[in-house]
Amino acid sequence: MNAPTPAPSRTPAAPTLPDQRALAPDLARGVMLLAIAFAHAPLFVTRFDRGSGPANAIASFFDTLFVANHARPLFAFLFGYSLVQLLNGRLRRGDDWVSARKLLRRRGWWLVAIGLAHVVLLVPIDILAPYGLAAVLLVGLLRRSDRALLWTAGLVLVPATAMVGVGMGYPLSQGIPTYAKASVAAAGEGFWTLLAGRLGSWPLSLLVGLLIVLPGVLIGMWAGRRRYLDEPERHRSFLVRVALTTTALSLAGGIPAALIQAGVWTDPSVPALWTAVVAQPLTGYAGGIGMAALTALAAVAAARRHGRFTTAVEALGRRSLSGYLFQSVAFVLVFYPYGFWLEDDMGLAGAMGVGAATWLASLLIADLMRRSGHRGPAEILLRRLAYRTRQDGSGPR
Repeated sequence: MNAPTPAPSRTPAAPTLPDQRALAPDLARGVMLLAIAFAHAPLFVTRFDRGSGPANAIASFFDTLFVANHARPLFAFLFGYSLVQLLNGRLRRGDDWVSARKLLRRRGWWLVAIGLAHVVLLVPIDILAPYGLAAVLLVGLLRRSDRALLWTAGLVLVPATAMVGVGMGYPLSQGIPTYAKASVAAAGEGFWTLLAGRLGSWPLSLLVGLLIVLPGVLIGMWAGRRRYLDEPERHRSFLVRVALTTTALSLAGGIPAALIQAGVWTDPSVPALWTAVVAQPLTGYAGGIGMAALTALAAVAAARRHGRFTTAVEALGRRSLSGYLFQSVAFVLVFYPYGFWLEDDMGLAGAMGVGAATWLASLLIADLMRRSGHRGPAEILLRRLAYRTRQDGSGPR
């Protein structure tokens, strides 16, 4: 059955006030940035065995079970969810489908441009451009049926999982951690050498990134139609089932690869190895969605007792684009040769500690912005670029 498309209102609705926003989506985006920090920080170091051996082994196991191929699906799910929120918001304000679609595509193209600037100026591990391109390509599906969304997600899930699995399989078969194979450490190179390498690999990285985020974006669009995160109290029993099921699948699918990567399971057979490296990213999609469900359930509890920490995470979620870019700036300053050059000085556990510290710093900054009534600078920039001034002079609403 086709999902109904909200009919545009003839009278523009009043803009949503900050305190009218649903808590769960912003809370999930704030948590998402912690997962991204854990995923990206280890990619900047060259000596993963530095520091405590047991701590590094625990960090490796944690990375495979809860971070690698989990943070990206969570981001993708929330991005797809936000596309529905944006569309519904424009329709409530009186826009028709055509103008709303143009706006979403324009935002997508500007995200691609910001992602390219991110690569040029900072680091090659950009995820903004793939999401922007996904918005451009998938916005038409916002008018299609639920079945079309879910079938498309299922079809692209197969090559996406295969691609990630192949990328994991080769290093693990050679006894190399997957985060070492994906390293973006500078290895003593200067800015211009790194820039040339980043620009050369960006087009392929964009296409690969697009493919592997599509399943999560499509499922997020499907969930956005049902407002699972906007109204988690109404869907509490469903969210509990989703959280339990997806978390169990994620753990079952990730444990074999985690044991191999941590060196606990040595010399697995070839079929066992490849089963493990396919199961980990496949169930990682479930794990990312499970994180969103768990955060929505946490939002139900937090709504009754809105503490300072919850408020800060929510503030960061509202400024997630700025928070994401802040992480790259921090990692360049900490790890690269034109910063503190600590890429050789800490192991995996130390790098994940830097990721956690960076997230906490962004949490503090976001809360200070909230207190002073400022949006994130990247959010302001994207809004000014994407919302063209209307002929009637009203500008973005």
